Amino acid sequence: MPSNFALIRAPLHDQDFMFATGCECSYPTIEWEGKTVRRDGFDLSKHYQYWQEDFRLVRETGINFLRYGPQYYRANPRRGHYDWDFADECFNRLRELKIHPIADLCHFGVPDWLENFQNPEFPEQFANFAAAFARRFPWVMLYTPVNEIFICAMFSAHRGMWNERLKSDRAFVTAIKHMCKATILAEEAILKLQPMALFIQSESTSYFHQASPAAHRQAYLYNQKRFLALDLIYGHDVSGLAYEYLREHGMTRDEYHWFLEHGRPLTAYSIMGNDYYGTNEYFVTPGGDASEQTGEVFGYYVITHQYYDRYNLPVMHTETNKRDNENEAEKWLKKEWRNVVKLKQDGVPILGFTWYSVIDQTDWDTALTQINYRTNPCGLFNKERQPHPVQRTYARIIQQWRPNLPLNAMSRNVESRDDLGEPPPAPHPHTASKSARS
Repeated sequence: MPSNFALIRAPLHDQDFMFATGCECSYPTIEWEGKTVRRDGFDLSKHYQYWQEDFRLVRETGINFLRYGPQYYRANPRRGHYDWDFADECFNRLRELKIHPIADLCHFGVPDWLENFQNPEFPEQFANFAAAFARRFPWVMLYTPVNEIFICAMFSAHRGMWNERLKSDRAFVTAIKHMCKATILAEEAILKLQPMALFIQSESTSYFHQASPAAHRQAYLYNQKRFLALDLIYGHDVSGLAYEYLREHGMTRDEYHWFLEHGRPLTAYSIMGNDYYGTNEYFVTPGGDASEQTGEVFGYYVITHQYYDRYNLPVMHTETNKRDNENEAEKWLKKEWRNVVKLKQDGVPILGFTWYSVIDQTDWDTALTQINYRTNPCGLFNKERQPHPVQRTYARIIQQWRPNLPLNAMSRNVESRDDLGEPPPAPHPHTASKSARS
């Protein structure tokens, strides 16, 4: 199979570092006042009404990559039936604007007829949906098949917050294996129709700190579980403890070996997308609870190295924002960007960066579990489509840095500037080190 970097050069311009944003398109179901309610991010941000304006804002910011979904639950309303009316308008407009969509095919929810992630039908049915999308939009080359599998399984099947709203290790393992199998089957189906496709698996990059010496074993297990989704979709052999955990809670030996056999070949088409927020690090207590957040302890640079060292795949920073403090957003953006520059400088083949999302979000301070309609000012623009200061900072970073960060360089002589002034001149081409995977 061709290498990742050989493939990247076909669908993307050789000089395009992937500066991206996303339209927040989550759609889990929750229980609210005794009823099951769908929380649709497009509806909460009024994207269904203002989608053309949102795309214009993306383009005017200088962004040419957009994480964007066809809203799975609406586009596949019943078995074997697909409704592409809204997706046709939106994806074709993105093509006209020369904005590369990173097609977000499943974002925290499934159609009503599939019920939830415990359903063993989900992987095959999702692969059918992915194939139908690829057939409909053959020009789309970048995909996130199933977004943040670890977080979705944790919130849906371990903490009882979304979708199936279960709280058990068996339900968690079932959700993980179904989402990972769905991802692999979807990738195989897409590649049959679009051999140049690339898969950017957006996944939460987390770390679990032990709250006391007595919590060592529990923290170690959590730090193995955080890799489970990527281990399975990339066919990476898990640790002995993680294997025992999977087997104890419902994964058969044959299922495990299926992932090894089907996942490994797909790494040739994979970019490891990793999401990092100030909420991604946790304390683990001796009793095994890991719900308390520590804030940023290690940060994106250290944790990304842990994931890159494990998988040795090219990387894209696929989500970040500052949800809880609008005034801190610019500072957070500059800090995350410096992490990206330093990673690239130190030899990690990091290919893109994402401020998520275009428009302010709603109720993410409760992970969508309460219907408060509280605006979280973490977008580039507010809900009136007026820019936050972070939008101007991001536009300036893009303008100044894009020419100095070609995809095909594994490391570059770049430096971060506190004032975000003019970037340093590009080094002579012979000084840029060649990718180890090219």
